[in-house]
Amino acid sequence: MTRTYLPGVIAMAAIVVASNILVQFLLGDWLTWGAFTYPIAFLVTDVMNRVYGASAARRVVLAGFIVGIICSFIGTQIMGEFGPLVTLRIAIGSGLAFLTAQLLDVAVFNRLREGNWWKAPLASTLIGSTVDTALFFTIAFSAGLSFIEPSNDVSWANEAVPLLGQGAMQPLWVSLAVADWMVKLSLALIALIPFRIIVGKITAQVA
Repeated sequence: MTRTYLPGVIAMAAIVVASNILVQFLLGDWLTWGAFTYPIAFLVTDVMNRVYGASAARRVVLAGFIVGIICSFIGTQIMGEFGPLVTLRIAIGSGLAFLTAQLLDVAVFNRLREGNWWKAPLASTLIGSTVDTALFFTIAFSAGLSFIEPSNDVSWANEAVPLLGQGAMQPLWVSLAVADWMVKLSLALIALIPFRIIVGKITAQVA
């Protein structure tokens, strides 16, 4: 890893660690504080992609993935009230969702990089965020995938409740996923501002 990529690696690692910690703290009925820090990973990936190219972005993603694996392993060793803080399903879902979504983000961004400055970061983040949410919550909590970890009781996540408290009856994890996805979409729009500013500053420094 060259010194050029180091700030991106440090930023990605910090986001992954912070998100793994903050996901333990609830915010209302449907969210955790980690929902507001994790999407920043897409901003880091997109900035690296714009300034240094897809190869650099993929290296930063790989670094974040490795840090995520370490965090998941640590979480499996910490016992909470209902068992390990991180179950096997959560670890698999988190790792697979992160790697797939971030690499997809890099690919989409690279495909659109020659268009208007906002198209690549917005489209790549929206697509990546959607895939990330779908993969993680399905793998971690869907009753249909209970064979992944039969000893892990996810019945609580599959209790039928009104969607986000007022819609059609759905498993609880669907409401959690939708709320998380809505936060990601909102932050994808907001992140365009820091993306423009950060890219401008870094480009001026390396020019």
